[in-house]
Amino acid sequence: MPKAMTEMTEQIKKKLRDELNTLEYELAHDIPRELKKAVAMGDLSENAEYHMAKQRQEYLKARVRQLGKRLADLSLINMNNIPKDKVGLGSTVTIFDGTKNEEMEYQLVTSEESDVTAGKISTTSPIGRALLNKKVGDTATVVTPGGSREMEILKLSTMHDLAEAKLEAELAALPAPERETE
Repeated sequence: MPKAMTEMTEQIKKKLRDELNTLEYELAHDIPRELKKAVAMGDLSENAEYHMAKQRQEYLKARVRQLGKRLADLSLINMNNIPKDKVGLGSTVTIFDGTKNEEMEYQLVTSEESDVTAGKISTTSPIGRALLNKKVGDTATVVTPGGSREMEILKLSTMHDLAEAKLEAELAALPAPERETE
């Protein structure tokens, strides 16, 4: 697995684990304290504090399950299964959008990293899903609320290409004697 992708995945996992730890702490400590305080106030049927604490508890439980599933999903990503000659996670793709009549560049990332304004789209977004497994010259049809859009893949750099280019740059930066021993 390319080092940059491994680091990226580990950063995402750390962020999710940190959020998970915070939520689990709140579930185990803060919510029981709030519920106990609300119960002490008496009649639970009209106790807003009690109902708010119960709603927060349900939200936290759902979010903890969601984060646990996402962490499990990230653990299953096998970088060796990401294609070397087709669009996949970590790819940078230049497309021609026939509907907008313009070239655009996207980098396919995980949902946690997506930032449309920076050109980073999730592999689970409509455009990301349409581009997956396409090669240079292929056309992808994206169905959006505004209608279908045709996108032709003009240029593709996979995460494998990027990792190889980075390694070559690092080797080129080494002093000559060190390069010869590699």
